[in-house]
Amino acid sequence: MPLLSWCNRDADLTRAALAPYRLLEPVAEMSYGEPDSPNMLIEGDNLDALKALLPYYAGQVKCIFIDPPYNTKSAFERYDDNLEHSKWLSMIYPRLELLRELMSQEGSIWITIDDNEAHYLKVICDEIFGRKNFIAEIIWQKRTSRENRAAVGSSHDTMLVYAKMEASKWKKYRNLLPPNDKGYGNPDKDPRGPWRSIPFSAQGFRPNQMYPIVSDSGETHLPPKGRCWGALESEFNRYRAENRVYFPKNGKGKPRLKRFPWEDEGLVPMTLWHAIDAGTTEEAKKEILALFQDVEAFDTPKPERLLRQVLEVASKPGDLVLDSFLGSGTTAAVAHKMKRNWIGIEMSDNARLFCSPRLRQVVNGEQGGISEVIGWNGGGGYRYYKLGVPVFDDTGHIREGISFEQLAAHVWFAETGTARSSSAEKSPFLGKHHGTSYYLLFNGILGDLTATGGNVLTKRILKALTKTEGPTVIYGEACAISSELLLESKITFRQTPYDIKAR
Repeated sequence: MPLLSWCNRDADLTRAALAPYRLLEPVAEMSYGEPDSPNMLIEGDNLDALKALLPYYAGQVKCIFIDPPYNTKSAFERYDDNLEHSKWLSMIYPRLELLRELMSQEGSIWITIDDNEAHYLKVICDEIFGRKNFIAEIIWQKRTSRENRAAVGSSHDTMLVYAKMEASKWKKYRNLLPPNDKGYGNPDKDPRGPWRSIPFSAQGFRPNQMYPIVSDSGETHLPPKGRCWGALESEFNRYRAENRVYFPKNGKGKPRLKRFPWEDEGLVPMTLWHAIDAGTTEEAKKEILALFQDVEAFDTPKPERLLRQVLEVASKPGDLVLDSFLGSGTTAAVAHKMKRNWIGIEMSDNARLFCSPRLRQVVNGEQGGISEVIGWNGGGGYRYYKLGVPVFDDTGHIREGISFEQLAAHVWFAETGTARSSSAEKSPFLGKHHGTSYYLLFNGILGDLTATGGNVLTKRILKALTKTEGPTVIYGEACAISSELLLESKITFRQTPYDIKAR
């Protein structure tokens, strides 16, 4: 597979791994609505924020939508979008690596981009997510008016879509789009209401489905070449008796079957998303101006209808949605209205000045965007966070003040690559993964108030630990048990903090 090369590529390949694990510090006065809401608005650099989320949310995000800076050399007020090409690639690569780790097995990532970086981004995404996991390149019609300032006016943006699994397998996890009234009519005034017609033929050859059909006008029809009729003759006669058969072209066309809206399961998503369905940039600007009348709109905001269509395909109510370039807050706003759980990450001023006020209005039931169409009337809430200090200091030691739960999450993630449940019991026994049991001795978890606080593995401590079958890994400050006994007991001892390896 071809790989993209740029200045500092080798260093960029390790940036995600070298980024420190930081704490996420809740800011009570900036949080809003239900105090136990799972929704998170994080203020800070998204590379550090994504790394901070890994121990808690690895493998749990169903849908990621990001709208990164496009590297257009335009004067963006709120983003440094005037990045030279290599710097843009250096910025996006490590963030995509972390985003992939956060995706659930059935999850997908949707990335909007214009034609300045789209082709380079495709090569990078093939490398990180895998070419077999490429779902589609979606063309979104972002404007309907003609752009006369350019040699060729740009009227679309691209959305690259990748899954965590191979595209052929992801198909059964994606959703169909809700049926709409396009293509429905009622030329024969059918009392059942509007209908659309579908061909009454099927691929292949079945001898018992090759009968002649005579229309009401006397025309005789046989199946198209290489096809047969879509049902047995007896079933066709039943359809005809139920007024379900339609002959176009005044009876001269081949038979078609009536299909009513309630019979449609949904529509397969297409790669061309028209403005009439997914909105435009101009529509998005109006949505923002309606919320912030005294503020100049973002240059390339995304309309709520675009995000609604993404989330309809890629998620269900209760699923977790993530946007690490939250911008004006559209992804979180739409996810909230559609009853998804969400995590949004945004830089300092944007998070406080735009995202948080907008989301407060959403919680209060604002009626812009998609609210009226989906019947949104408010509710829920979100918790506001800032990035705190790294878990480990510059010398690699565990920073003072780190709680057992915080270190346990990091140990569990370092060993298993999965997130530790926030409702996990506070116990030295962290859990079992692929047959191996994991324990952590830290902060006097066993109630030992001695100098070492029960953080040293001794025979007494070993007896106090929950017994499990199979191999065992125990993290602690030191070990006072002989190597022979460890081997006999199938125990691997790992010393904190030195043996806590970052993934």
